[in-house]
Amino acid sequence: MAAALLDTTVLIDILRGRPVARARILGMRATEDVPYACAIGVDEVARGLRTSEVDAARQLFEGLRIVPLGAREGWQAGVWRRDFAAAGVTLSQADCLVAAAALSVGGRLCTGNPRDFPMTEITVEQWPVGL
Repeated sequence: MAAALLDTTVLIDILRGRPVARARILGMRATEDVPYACAIGVDEVARGLRTSEVDAARQLFEGLRIVPLGAREGWQAGVWRRDFAAAGVTLSQADCLVAAAALSVGGRLCTGNPRDFPMTEITVEQWPVGL
């Protein structure tokens, strides 16, 4: 059993019932992997919701474990942003917090945007977007 933090792209595809995302999330049940989200994903999904999706989104998040974001995650995100900036790479605060949440549960990060997560401390699993 392993933890898997679902990034916003994956959460949206699950919410919209896209077949590949649905199959992968069901596959997680078979392997007893545990899906997680964090407040950043909740925020980003809520911000882009269609009116008809509100109830389904609430149910989705009620069925996921939510990783708390605290000082440890904030610190890690800040270190990544600082270190990558020193190398000429700009990372977003939100992406660094999502990555820190994945790191804090010792799991992997499932996303449609793997290039946004160049951190070597996490395992990034690409899920196709929109399928």
